[in-house]
Amino acid sequence: MQVDYLIVGQGICGTMLSWFLHKEEKTFLVIDDNNENSSSKIAAGIINPVTGRRYAYTWMIDEVMPFAIQCYEEVEKNLGLKLVYPKSIIDFFPSPQMRNAFIDRLNENDTYLHSYPDQNHFNPYFNYDFGCGEIRPSYTIHLQLLLSSWRKKLMELNSIKEEKFDVNELKVEEDHISYQNITAQKIIFCDGTDGVNNPWFQLLPYAPNKGEALIIECNELTNDHIFKKGLMLAPLPEENLYWVGSNYQWEFENDQPSQQFYQHATTVLNGWLKKPYKVLSHKAAVRPATLERRPFVGFHPQFQNVGILNGMGTKGTSLAPFFANQLAQHLVYNFPISPEANVHRFTRILSK
Repeated sequence: MQVDYLIVGQGICGTMLSWFLHKEEKTFLVIDDNNENSSSKIAAGIINPVTGRRYAYTWMIDEVMPFAIQCYEEVEKNLGLKLVYPKSIIDFFPSPQMRNAFIDRLNENDTYLHSYPDQNHFNPYFNYDFGCGEIRPSYTIHLQLLLSSWRKKLMELNSIKEEKFDVNELKVEEDHISYQNITAQKIIFCDGTDGVNNPWFQLLPYAPNKGEALIIECNELTNDHIFKKGLMLAPLPEENLYWVGSNYQWEFENDQPSQQFYQHATTVLNGWLKKPYKVLSHKAAVRPATLERRPFVGFHPQFQNVGILNGMGTKGTSLAPFFANQLAQHLVYNFPISPEANVHRFTRILSK
């Protein structure tokens, strides 16, 4: 079997890269084992334009957010899905200091921060002592539906092989790669946390972190917004279901749900949420984050046909479409990759 490109992994990165290559009418094969524990399948798909205690703009948000929404809306039309849910974030201030930080940014005419006109509006639903602000535009993207629907499309195209990729079977030649009975011009690894052990890219500064989330049912809560107070509480497309997460664990023993997070999350919910709820499931996954909080995009400096699209961390929903498109444009038209994301910034490390 001969294709233009071999793509390893069908999380959000592999999905978006194969989408853009399909648009360019290139041939490709995706290899993915359909692991239910991947971070893309467990994420809430939130696009939040601000981050941290000082409400700083998320990196490149003015470029990546409009591009991501346009991309997801195009996929919606193409596959006949509903993926994009505009939801402003109601941020309940945990302290007077955080309220003041929000007001300071408001006074700077911040694009994404807005005062909420009725500070008592959410009293029937939540306990909060220091008021709230609104962050918009922000979104949730139905990632699980996107991944499963695109996988179905890939099956129709005979463009996916459902198995675990075995790196020992990969042969990298000067002008092509071969894997089992497949020959391709190039291979691109979109392999998430497996990238930590990838022999071509394992020297990159990965910083994997574990996240966990609860799926709860709450029949009396409005689903017009994403709510934030320590944890995020995001409505899911299914009626009365909400995603509650997430945390960041830099040291962890495994990728399984922990009793520690369950107790923490339910304690927070019990003190915050006034409405009765029921926990339906508890999920966990490890994110392919990086030390610099910048993705890895492009081709190995010594092996020109071995590429990577990885390291999106917690921002995969917004970053993956943008950089998947950039990589596709680089492959097809030799357009440049953003220097801050280009894996060539680690040429010295990767040349060891």
